[in-house]
Amino acid sequence: MIDQEQVHKVANLARLELTPEEEQQFTNQLANILDYIQQLNELDVSDVLPTTRAIDVSNITREDELQPYSDRESILNAAPEQEGEFFKVPKILNAE
Repeated sequence: MIDQEQVHKVANLARLELTPEEEQQFTNQLANILDYIQQLNELDVSDVLPTTRAIDVSNITREDELQPYSDRESILNAAPEQEGEFFKVPKILNAE
C-alpha cells in the first residue's frame, strides 16, 4: 500500500516539513483511505449512473427582475467620476 518513505517523498515534493511522528500519522491515515477506496472498487456499480453530487441540489434563488432605481442621480453623483449618464472608470484593456 503506502509506507512512510513514500509519505516523506510526497511531503518533500510538496515542500512540507513533517516530523517523523507526522509522517507516521499521515502514513496510517493514507493507508486507511486507500483501504476504503479498495473496498469501494470491489462494489458493482455497473447499473449506477454517473453523477456530480451525492444529493440533488435545487436552485432556491429568485428570478432576477429588472427594476429602474428611482434615485439614479444620487448614485451617479456619488461616483468618483461620471460621463453623462454613466460611471467613468479607468481603462484596463490595451488597445491592441
